[in-house]
Amino acid sequence: MDNIKLAPLILIFVEVAKKKSFTAAAKKLGLSKSAVSQQIKRLEEATRQQLLIRNTRGLVLTSVGKALLARSELLSQQLSLTLTELSSAKAQPSGSFKVAVPPFFEKGFVVPAIRQLCLEFPLLTPEIVVSGTWLDLIEHNLDAAIFGGHIEDSNYRALSIGKVSEIFCASRRYIQEQGELTKIENLSAHKFIATAWQHDELQLFDNALENKHLVKVTHSTKVNTLVTALELVVNDMGIALLPEFLVQPHLAEGSIERVIPDTRGRAWHFYFLHKYQGEKPIHLTRFYELFRYYFAKSNI
Repeated sequence: MDNIKLAPLILIFVEVAKKKSFTAAAKKLGLSKSAVSQQIKRLEEATRQQLLIRNTRGLVLTSVGKALLARSELLSQQLSLTLTELSSAKAQPSGSFKVAVPPFFEKGFVVPAIRQLCLEFPLLTPEIVVSGTWLDLIEHNLDAAIFGGHIEDSNYRALSIGKVSEIFCASRRYIQEQGELTKIENLSAHKFIATAWQHDELQLFDNALENKHLVKVTHSTKVNTLVTALELVVNDMGIALLPEFLVQPHLAEGSIERVIPDTRGRAWHFYFLHKYQGEKPIHLTRFYELFRYYFAKSNI
């Protein structure tokens, strides 16, 4: 006998035997009375045993039927308990939650989102991997990743987060020493601090991110992180093209200023990547919602 195929038939039998009625069992199971009757018939044929006797008073269990009910009723209860526990686990996720993020997203976005996520799902154990390069979700056992730029074709799902725009900045002392910089044509006369992805030719736009044009620059200093570039700007080392959200606190306190105000760099599109093809775990969806909230709050 195929135990896997018999299991659902036994569960139907338990309902019929407990209620002693095909009609009542059918209502509980959400099936038609004839469908329930057919399933009991299949079970009796498969076991080669009569389990129920129909008479004028309703249904009566045979001795074999009573024995099967005694053994199977517990099975039904255990299955119900297992499904309840699964449902509870879905409502209250637990265990590891591992996400990869770019190195400049921790403070303003990731940490506030993770903090709120842990308040809502206290059984989670978050693990944040900060990386400036692409990490494959499966290879690095990640639940999700924040990624900026063009996404190659893959089996992962990509949900839009938003865009990060870049602006030119310099310290107040640098401007006082080197002079005001309002036009892009004068950039070549200044010290330009370049990040690893900024080459000798920059893609620049107006503030509406239109009218693209290319401008050649000479690098006075090269760095491989945005944090380093920002520190060099704050310490009067030159001009840099940096994400607007990153420099906003410094602009607000007046330690740096925006230069060439009618020009900005390209907008980088950021995505939330996950590996689930169907319904996502509730905590993954919630983290995406929280991350987008803090991302939008930064007025990018």
